[in-house]
Amino acid sequence: MFDEFFKFLRLRELRQKILFTLLIFLFFRVSAHVPLPGVDVTALRQLFSRNAFFGLFDLFSGGALQNFSVVALGLNPYINASIILQLLTMVVPSLEALSKEGEYGREKINQYTRLLTVPLGLFQAYATYFLLNRQGVVSTLTPVKLIALVLALTAGTIFLVWLGELLTEKGVGNGISMLIFAGIVSSYPRVFGQILQTINPENFSNIIVLSVLAVLLVAGIVFVSEAVREVPVQYARRVRGGQGLGSSETHLPLRVNSAGVIPIIFAVSLTLVPSFLSQYLKNIPNPKVVEAANFLSKVFDSNSLTYNLIYFALVVGFTYFYTAVTFNPEKVAEDIKKYGGFIPGIRPGRSTAEYLNNILTRITLAGALFLGLMAILPSIGQNLTQIQTVTLGGTGILIVVSVVIEAIKQSQSLTLMSDYEALLK
Repeated sequence: MFDEFFKFLRLRELRQKILFTLLIFLFFRVSAHVPLPGVDVTALRQLFSRNAFFGLFDLFSGGALQNFSVVALGLNPYINASIILQLLTMVVPSLEALSKEGEYGREKINQYTRLLTVPLGLFQAYATYFLLNRQGVVSTLTPVKLIALVLALTAGTIFLVWLGELLTEKGVGNGISMLIFAGIVSSYPRVFGQILQTINPENFSNIIVLSVLAVLLVAGIVFVSEAVREVPVQYARRVRGGQGLGSSETHLPLRVNSAGVIPIIFAVSLTLVPSFLSQYLKNIPNPKVVEAANFLSKVFDSNSLTYNLIYFALVVGFTYFYTAVTFNPEKVAEDIKKYGGFIPGIRPGRSTAEYLNNILTRITLAGALFLGLMAILPSIGQNLTQIQTVTLGGTGILIVVSVVIEAIKQSQSLTLMSDYEALLK
């Protein structure tokens, strides 16, 4: 492993990319500590320490939301815009056609994503202010100051998007993913420090259990992230230039977790709606409305069993939904048939589509259950270890491990390309 790392550093181009990536990380971390006025930071941090919802959003922002900095929203509006555009690409014919136009199509969709990020950022900035104001950690602002706050938070998100695009162009890995990775990793020392403060002879065994669970979690994420079901595809004998070419055989890789962490983001966004609604309804002078608001707050309390079951079910359901949207067995079967291919033992066309759909349904179940477990892992960890500072969710570790794997793969491809170029000289 160390030989591979030093091999990366010996390559001049890769070394420059790593240094540029570290420089972008520095800008990101500095901006996360540029505060905005009107916030009781101590009360805000206490709120985040006891609320898993806010803890998850703070995780994506790298602590910027807990500091209520200019980049407090993080990349959440951009991520939501990307998901919306990706779903629209599957259902809107003009966007689907645009996505197939190569580099030009990707640039146009990225432009639409950036434009959609602005209204989503404005809405999320106001929603964040509204919710934190109801919690008593953000003071009530005049209309002018509120507009300035919303614009500043939205501008912070646009700034992070710009940094991410620079990182994609000149750094290592996907820029947006790398910034999310940096934000999550930056929160680990603080959480580890909180855990160390709780160590005493009475709960030392719980620390050991937590450590073992963390190791098993990382191993499970690597296994599931890299797991694929290879479906053999054979192409018939072809004739070219008067010569018969032999049949070729390849495989179609179907990933166990093809949805990534997007179902968790969907589920979090949906479960946040009742929380926002309950905070608003509590201020209405109607006893029945207030009673309904209290019921919503109780059901969607992040520590309740009901919430965790709902959260788990939503993640599983969204995993199937997103996989069905992004992978079309009929289209794949039609493409295989068009190029003269077939799956051994399966008739081309409809039978192939049904065969692929059956395989995808079975392997997606494993991926969906795994993602659901990752989503509710903080609650499980707190109940098993009785350590309430355990806020390192499986979602954050899943993102970190996935980004590291992709960065290593890109670095390996650059070194491999360099070796080929050296052989050709």
